[in-house]
Amino acid sequence: MLAGGQSLIPMMNFRIATPAAIIDLNRVPDLDYIRREIGIVRIGAMTRQRKIEFSGVIAETLPLLRDAIKLVGHLPTRSRGTIGGSLAHADPAAELPMMLEVLEGEVVAHGPSGERVIKASEFFRSLLATALTSEEILIEVRFPVMPGNAGYAVEEFARRHGDFAICAVAAVLVREGERCVKARLATSGTGPIPLRLKAAEGVLEQKGLGNAAIEEAAKVAARAVEPMNDQNGSAEFRRHLTRVLTGRALRRAAEGSG
Repeated sequence: MLAGGQSLIPMMNFRIATPAAIIDLNRVPDLDYIRREIGIVRIGAMTRQRKIEFSGVIAETLPLLRDAIKLVGHLPTRSRGTIGGSLAHADPAAELPMMLEVLEGEVVAHGPSGERVIKASEFFRSLLATALTSEEILIEVRFPVMPGNAGYAVEEFARRHGDFAICAVAAVLVREGERCVKARLATSGTGPIPLRLKAAEGVLEQKGLGNAAIEEAAKVAARAVEPMNDQNGSAEFRRHLTRVLTGRALRRAAEGSG
């Protein structure tokens, strides 16, 4: 399937992918939309990342997604790349899969048997592999509207702006007084799939958003990841980045919550 082509075409150029046939989805205009409904935002799979970046609906309802998408590639990449293509490609160092996890989104797949909804927690299976079957296409992405009082932040370390993340962390916090009633954390670049940091979330929901709790949550997050070694950094380096970036993201998000 060809959506924006920002991953498939380079893979074909390097002979990493040699598909027998390519189905171009660019002539399916019905898959390009951003719609707000009661408590939910629906985004067509062929919606360009640049459109999401400047959408008033996204800025109002999903400000963390707006901030994160600015870290995706460069202007030409975002102008052609689609949200559905990025999620279906499932690069573990990409920002949008991490957003699907931290914002508790879901995708809609369409195939010969009809439509089915796949939650973020069930969508990413392994490196560059998802729950989509060979006969299905991703047609829609859905996100619950972020609470109006939520604090949020995304922190990323990459060699250059626009590169894939060596490590990235995203946070959403909802506070009631001194209590953290909801914490959501996810990371990318630290394993074969984007990861929800549930143990670290639990620390914050139990102990609040003080400095000690944030530092403990950051250490728990670093222990939870299973990073790889590659030319961009060692596993230990990525664990260190996870702790540092988690702390930064949580402090920024805590300042904006309330």
